[in-house]
Amino acid sequence: MDENFTRTVVLMLEHSPEGALGLVLNRPTEIVAREVLPSPLADALPERELVHEGGPVQPEAVIVLADFSDPASAASITVGSVGVVDPNDDALDLSDRVRAVRAFGGYAGWGAGQLEREITEGAWIDVEAATDDVFTGAPEALWRRVLDRKGGAFRLFARMPEDPSLN
Repeated sequence: MDENFTRTVVLMLEHSPEGALGLVLNRPTEIVAREVLPSPLADALPERELVHEGGPVQPEAVIVLADFSDPASAASITVGSVGVVDPNDDALDLSDRVRAVRAFGGYAGWGAGQLEREITEGAWIDVEAATDDVFTGAPEALWRRVLDRKGGAFRLFARMPEDPSLN
């Protein structure tokens, strides 16, 4: 019911007994990443790539994800060949090591046991992540696409309007 997460797709980056951290994947902002990120990191991003709203926590903090051609060169791998770009890495050669890059302002965070309680309450739908989810060119359709992939009754749920009374 939290408007910060209504119809969002969140990629979990870390989940431990101490808490969890994730990024909202389907909320692009109007901020052009190259205009706000420092070189040479900005140079690795597509020219019109937008910063995405990663979540309500520390919106001024930036986390950059990349699809690494050699996942062993990533600071940490999240799903498949997608990992977090190390901000201390020599980003000059990043464009040679990655297939896609996306920047997120802020993140979603949960304290110890909080996410587990929310999952038990049915506040979240757990779906296996895919590399394409992170770098989709159609973020407005991602929530529906992920629920379609989950299958079953979730396909119907994905097609419901936000306000069912308007159906």
